[in-house]
Amino acid sequence: MLTAYLLVAVAFAFAFSIGAHYTGACVGMPYAAGALRLWPALLLMAPLALLGAIFASGGVEATVGHGILRSPTITLGVALAIVASAFALTSGYNLLTIPTSTIQILVFSVVGAGLAAGLSIDWSTIGTLLVLWAIAPFAAFGLGFAFTRASDRWWRQAARLPARGLASYGRLGLVAVGGAASFAMGANDVSNASGSFVMTGLFGLTLAAAIGGVGLALGVITWGKPLLQKVAFDVVRLDARTATSAQLAQSAVILVSVAFGLFTSMNQALVGGMVGAGLARGRSTVSWKTVRGILVGWAAGPASGAALGFALTLGLLAIHVA
Repeated sequence: MLTAYLLVAVAFAFAFSIGAHYTGACVGMPYAAGALRLWPALLLMAPLALLGAIFASGGVEATVGHGILRSPTITLGVALAIVASAFALTSGYNLLTIPTSTIQILVFSVVGAGLAAGLSIDWSTIGTLLVLWAIAPFAAFGLGFAFTRASDRWWRQAARLPARGLASYGRLGLVAVGGAASFAMGANDVSNASGSFVMTGLFGLTLAAAIGGVGLALGVITWGKPLLQKVAFDVVRLDARTATSAQLAQSAVILVSVAFGLFTSMNQALVGGMVGAGLARGRSTVSWKTVRGILVGWAAGPASGAALGFALTLGLLAIHVA
């Protein structure tokens, strides 16, 4: 029973950390472009992330709960090792304000824990996810580039409208795509934490998603500011149109993935969209030093997840918890 309580507590803390981690990925663009101030941005994101978790995460919850490890029953101890590993690493990246992929950390924590516990791993699912993760940033890059070019052409044609009217359309568009990204994040990422409940049979899909969604929302409001500022201002210099294009590209990639019961990185999709949107205006808009730093975080995340998941599971097995 104690292990079950620990699992719920750590999973909720992980959801809290995830919510904070993805503020920049969801509402960084409207915030950077001045369409939303800090607190309105966070208060827009939190409830939409909760709604996405409750109403659109079922397919991804099932993938995490039943599609990575083939064993019909996963012990509470193994699930605790998985979630604790992913939570510790995500929190570390949060403290360093380095955007990474909590999904990739989680999946490879599952792999590491499964190997340590001698469980069968569904490598076909891992292979599918790896292909998706490789494609997603480039898809977002292409969409961000295309959306920016299309937006620029439309804006030239709409130049007859009053300047104030154009600015209002731009702000509304940014707020709308930030809201869409927030909903997509809830659907895409809540299972990183709450999938462990499904994996062990502790809770059903809906209750698991609701618990995780509350954690996401609280993390957004209470710890979301640092990553919001990092992504909003340090990666690429965007105006309202390129910011809208980048965020729309990200949301499209994430929602298509979720529709197939798969999940991919919010940050990777956003940075791909941002770089594509920036290059549509010229190479000088991109802070390549910051992008290189983010790439290092992406490379380290899966490896560190697998290593820590493996080590923590072995430790728990040694004390007969897993």
